[in-house]
Amino acid sequence: MPASIAQSLILFAHGARDPAWAAPFERLRALVQAAAPDVDVQLAFLELMQPDLPAAAAQAVAGGAQRITVVPVFLGQGGHVRRDLPQLLAQLRQAYPQVQIDDVPAAGEDDAVLRAISAYCVRAVVVG
Repeated sequence: MPASIAQSLILFAHGARDPAWAAPFERLRALVQAAAPDVDVQLAFLELMQPDLPAAAAQAVAGGAQRITVVPVFLGQGGHVRRDLPQLLAQLRQAYPQVQIDDVPAAGEDDAVLRAISAYCVRAVVVG
């Protein structure tokens, strides 16, 4: 992350054994980075893939991030988002008290995201 970037956005996903699973998340990261060039955009995974959230946060802090926003790229607020993520965030806030660390609801909880998925589903019927 360039030294001038004080804000980091971490896209937090589940992870999988198959490396190909991460391809859409890599594309999403690139799209977000292109749309927000003044923000350091990273991926982090809960399990099975690297970096994990603590490693991504450490990299952001080492790069000068003063604020980190974590976006759970999950469709819903399941156990990982309701239980695991708050524990990880508490650990990060304790490790980096000088950094503002925020999170937002799971991406799938957002109306615009649901409308986009709905439009995709409708296109599948129309095309199919």
